[in-house]
Amino acid sequence: MAHTYAPFPYVAPPGLNAPEPRHKVVIIGAGPVGLVLALDLARRGTPSVLLEAGDAVATGSRAMSWSRRSLEIFDRLGIADKVLEKGVPWSVGRVCHGDDEIFSFDLAEGSGDRMPPFLNLQQYHVEHFLTDRALADTLIDLRFRNRVTGIDPDADGVQVTIRTPDGSYMLAADYAVACDGARSTVRAMLDLDFEGELFEERFLIADIEMEGDLPSERWFWFEPGFHDGQSALLHRQADNIYRIDLQLGPHADPKDESRPEKVIPRIEQVIGPDFELDWVSVYSFQCRRLGEFVHGRVIFAGDSAHLIPPFGARGANDGLQDADNLGWKLAAVLDGRAPPSLIDSYNRERVQAADENIRQSSRATRFMGPANGVERLFRDQILALARKAPFARDWVNSGRLSTPCIYATTGPDDPRLPAISRPGAVAPDAPQGAGWLLAALGRDAMLLAINCDAPNVADLPVLPVEANPAVVARYLGRAGRALYLVRPDQVIAARWVEADARQIARALAALWEGRA
Repeated sequence: MAHTYAPFPYVAPPGLNAPEPRHKVVIIGAGPVGLVLALDLARRGTPSVLLEAGDAVATGSRAMSWSRRSLEIFDRLGIADKVLEKGVPWSVGRVCHGDDEIFSFDLAEGSGDRMPPFLNLQQYHVEHFLTDRALADTLIDLRFRNRVTGIDPDADGVQVTIRTPDGSYMLAADYAVACDGARSTVRAMLDLDFEGELFEERFLIADIEMEGDLPSERWFWFEPGFHDGQSALLHRQADNIYRIDLQLGPHADPKDESRPEKVIPRIEQVIGPDFELDWVSVYSFQCRRLGEFVHGRVIFAGDSAHLIPPFGARGANDGLQDADNLGWKLAAVLDGRAPPSLIDSYNRERVQAADENIRQSSRATRFMGPANGVERLFRDQILALARKAPFARDWVNSGRLSTPCIYATTGPDDPRLPAISRPGAVAPDAPQGAGWLLAALGRDAMLLAINCDAPNVADLPVLPVEANPAVVARYLGRAGRALYLVRPDQVIAARWVEADARQIARALAALWEGRA
């Protein structure tokens, strides 16, 4: 394979020789979600033990298209520079029907953001960057080849049983967070199951290595001539690796379709013979989630909590937003600065986000693989109309691309301010002085004061914001001034054109109690 999968070192844990002190957080699974959560907790001063059953990064590109929001999260954790240097940014998508392009779009048009809309980088590279960062952090105890074999939660904490090459041991913790993926052992141990829909459609994904000069764009085909009437997707990645997704239909045999002698001729139909096959996988569409993500002292995040088809880049990006939402809440509860009800707000908000992603992914799945009859006729008529009529292009669904969920909230709002920065939305970035607004936000809640003085509220730092054109467009609109209360995860909790200290203090209290 093109990537060298060197193992990380195994170190015998201290629990093999004597009982360990009670830990605050045990995180199970050191994929992108678990690593991001551990790093976010560490930057807030909360230590964690991060258990990983394996000893190497994920095989194959897997999650490889990272959204702007994920890049902003990476920036806070100190790996964005490496990701941006290594990855392939893109903003242009091209949609084809048959062998003809019917329209294109540019996600960066008029955005003015620091980060690109999307960046392609194989998951194994991202995991390496995150792992190196975690290993260097003294607040993260990252243990490889530590497989969880039992979990016993009670009202006050969790007891975890772990198997290593040298034997088994136990850990006690205040909370356990399951980030152990689609086949979560923790979910199985607690006898929890997903709700939702399992589609019959199967897709083949392949990484190929080739010397080429294809543009850094997203190419999607409905019923191309090179693939027997099914859908196809092509992305460029780092290191001359390209990702190809091919729809196989509901009756495909995964083992048979994964054979190189079957895969290579398919890919030759797309890009010709000059390539090396690097990695292959076959998957089926699932739009399912746990009924609840919080089960007492055990919390689920990422694929262990919800499964979403990869079209639209909603899987891993959604998982990182789980970690981003949970980290500050878990740290505040463990530090005694917030009641446990703040953890309940993680469940409420991320279930809302999962449902939104499942709804979008289900619609995309049905558009890509419509049932025969009226459903297929409707899909084909939309594609035909989109060739000629721009208004119909918004109806073409090749996977609605990932954007952060706007949480339902009762936070104070002023309708005179722009919709893009309403409560529940991630604070939009904008140039600020010599840098950028999001980079100027701290680790805690913060009050933005735009074109005004801020009332004095205890324990609430204030960031004066320069009202440049980008800030005016995104934060002021037609108002001449504004105050914004921003959560530790950069989500807007409340905003006012004018407010006194008591109003802001009430909104801040609601934030820490999980009511806003």
